[in-house]
Amino acid sequence: MSDTDFIVVGQGLAGSVLSLKLIEQGFSVKVIDKPELSSCSKIAAGIWNPVVFKRLTKSWMVDDLLPEMLKFYRGAETKLNSKFITERNILKIFSEQQEADLWQVKSSFELKNYLLNEVLSENNFKHVKKTAYGHSKVLQAGNLDVSVFLNATKDFLAANDSLINEVFDHSALKAGEIITYKNVSAKRIVFADGYLVKNNPYFNYLPFKPAKGEVLTVEMNDLNTGNNIINKNAFLLPLAKGLYKAGATYNWEDLSENTTGDALKELLSKLEKIADCEIKVLAQEAGIRPSVLDRRPVIGPHPKHNNMYLFNGFGTKGVMLAPYFAGHLINHVKDGKAISKDVCLSRFNHFFVN
Repeated sequence: MSDTDFIVVGQGLAGSVLSLKLIEQGFSVKVIDKPELSSCSKIAAGIWNPVVFKRLTKSWMVDDLLPEMLKFYRGAETKLNSKFITERNILKIFSEQQEADLWQVKSSFELKNYLLNEVLSENNFKHVKKTAYGHSKVLQAGNLDVSVFLNATKDFLAANDSLINEVFDHSALKAGEIITYKNVSAKRIVFADGYLVKNNPYFNYLPFKPAKGEVLTVEMNDLNTGNNIINKNAFLLPLAKGLYKAGATYNWEDLSENTTGDALKELLSKLEKIADCEIKVLAQEAGIRPSVLDRRPVIGPHPKHNNMYLFNGFGTKGVMLAPYFAGHLINHVKDGKAISKDVCLSRFNHFFVN
């Protein structure tokens, strides 16, 4: 029987960030994960965007989240001896005059740290379609190469004998003052199981509203976006010369991880509105985002078992949210600091039937 401070179930983005933070804080960890189970983190573009385009407002808590995020991933790059973050601008192409006008107002006031205070009419980007309304740039944006980060974390955990590569079997878990799982005993267990929380008998009562997303990897050799991510009703993220990731779709009905012809058609149609060059599709992938009804993460102890936690529900903004809230959860465990009511699992206790 091996003893550990924490069992962490899931080594997607949330579980990886949390595990590294726990180890950094001196805790021993056993991560249980079967990578083939869910592909959401692995296919994610990993873009962080400090603004919400739909309403042109600050992304929730961005002033707190962004510094914490950069500090964490930069530290992780050093620790894991790997490169996975790229800071870059998002080039926002306007579809109507109203968008451009609102941008000018917002970039002068509440979004002045995050938006270029200028609408540009000339674009120097080869084969990016010009519009009559111009474009501008989101500052302090970028992307995490999620698959590189996950693989580097996996190697680090394995080298430290902190990784168990198997499908977590809920029937083998015994809750109590000490948590036991097969031949592992732990003081605490944290589920970072993404949308697979639906199969988790301890937390499946929570109002998750998962959304399927599909992305393409495309070759567009004639296109040149510089280092910028392009956004116009879809994103186009440069991966290497002539190679881009494009996405993403949203589907709340079909929650299989199969790719669909409809999503392919939708994404190609959006790409044709961004660029006027040949598009060759190299790959199409699908994953299920673990979103919650109120669009906030779900973090905290189980209503009945106070050494069993959930760290989940990060939806599309996991890259930015996970480092800050991993620290938040650890402070709660170590020092008894209250979990913010915006994210605390207890906000859904009325759904829990003992």
